[in-house]
Amino acid sequence: MSTPLPKWVMQKYAKIWQELRDSSFDHQKATEILDDNVSVILSHLRKNSWLEINLNPEDSRKRIYRLKKPEQIINEMKQDGKQ
Repeated sequence: MSTPLPKWVMQKYAKIWQELRDSSFDHQKATEILDDNVSVILSHLRKNSWLEINLNPEDSRKRIYRLKKPEQIINEMKQDGKQ
């Protein structure tokens, strides 16, 4: 279940979303978009379930990321609030 993010992380999510929507990306692409604290930001997004992570099929040491859609996050938070 997705949980709320700190405002500064939400701003970084919005910046990535504006650029990529729900397309897959890697750490390098995130660095090109954000150019600061990328590992910390991705960690916050993962911890709060706003980010899906998969192994790169060509190199299992690397990760492939995909942001959850805002609508999905809102629905998950609403569902969590009903429990």
